[in-house]
Amino acid sequence: MPRPPRHLADLELAERREAVAELGQRAFRADQLSRHYFARYTDSPEDMTDLPAGVRAALAGELLPRLLTSERELTCDDNATRKMLWRLHDGAMVESVLMKYTDRVTMCVSSQAGCGMGCPFCATGQAGLTRNLSTAEIVAQVVAGERALLLSSGGDDPPQPPPIPPRRVSNVVFMGMGEPLANYKNVIGAVRRLSDPVPAGLGISQRSITVSTVGLVPAIQRLTEEKLTVRLAVSLHAPDDEARDELVPVNRRWKVAEVLDAAWDYAAATGRRVSIEYALIRDINDQPWRADLLGALLRGHLAHVNLIPLNPTPGSKWTASRPGVQEEFLRRIADHGVPVTVRDTRGREIDGACGQLAATVTGRSVGPARRSGTPLLPLA
Repeated sequence: MPRPPRHLADLELAERREAVAELGQRAFRADQLSRHYFARYTDSPEDMTDLPAGVRAALAGELLPRLLTSERELTCDDNATRKMLWRLHDGAMVESVLMKYTDRVTMCVSSQAGCGMGCPFCATGQAGLTRNLSTAEIVAQVVAGERALLLSSGGDDPPQPPPIPPRRVSNVVFMGMGEPLANYKNVIGAVRRLSDPVPAGLGISQRSITVSTVGLVPAIQRLTEEKLTVRLAVSLHAPDDEARDELVPVNRRWKVAEVLDAAWDYAAATGRRVSIEYALIRDINDQPWRADLLGALLRGHLAHVNLIPLNPTPGSKWTASRPGVQEEFLRRIADHGVPVTVRDTRGREIDGACGQLAATVTGRSVGPARRSGTPLLPLA
């Protein structure tokens, strides 16, 4: 399978300067290109008026190749949630979701086309794995989100902080398609590119970036050694090995105790609270005794539980817990002194919520979802 073309977001700033010099240009041209991409969110040579007209197209062609092409957009929540379907250079499909709140804008990005973890309640997991995304393909989803915000605000210049609601992406969550830590190198590269200051990157705080995992213990241990300050989210979904073996097949390799031990090591090294993700599935993992067991496992640790009402996926035999059951589950965890909340089900109407991303061009559209009237420009 052909690799994605080289893009400046795959490279550190010093490497970009070397690449520009190899093209016969002065190294500072790399900084100019980077500012256009990471501050003005453009890859169009016509926008690069600070570069000599005769070299714009050549430099952009070499270092800003088109990586994502918009295939479809759906919006809901009064246009506050936008799901974007992207076609990659080789025809693979991925989705990302832009969510606007009053105090922040969150971009949920994919790290793989499909997913190889096989969790049976997740549409992405049932689709199987196509391939890993490159660092630049991951970063490009966030740049596209920035561009969408800029277009919707009617501006031609990069957003200026701090308007309320914010006009730029403030938070990034690696909770789209794929298992981020199964694409370790490229995900870490993307984290650094997202958090490096302009012109090296987008300048988003690492503390506003969340990397999720189903529990790849060696990769969690490796992440701990990176000395990053991103939040770790563990998709646990069951506190006992019997249920988790079924819900999260990787648990047959690394058991609940091993996963949590690795998570506590990460929390100790970073001082960051670990987010424990728990999709509530009726009569499968929502029994009161499992709430008590989860609370006992987490008590005294730097952790927060995100309860997720199971989102519907085509062909699934499972459904969300009853409201009363969900409330009791939350109360029992809280009784152990563990912080716990219920996740907002943003994007459910457009199959853009947790576990629903499947990247199909002809996917269904239900409820109030509609096609966005303003298509995103295809961005590298």
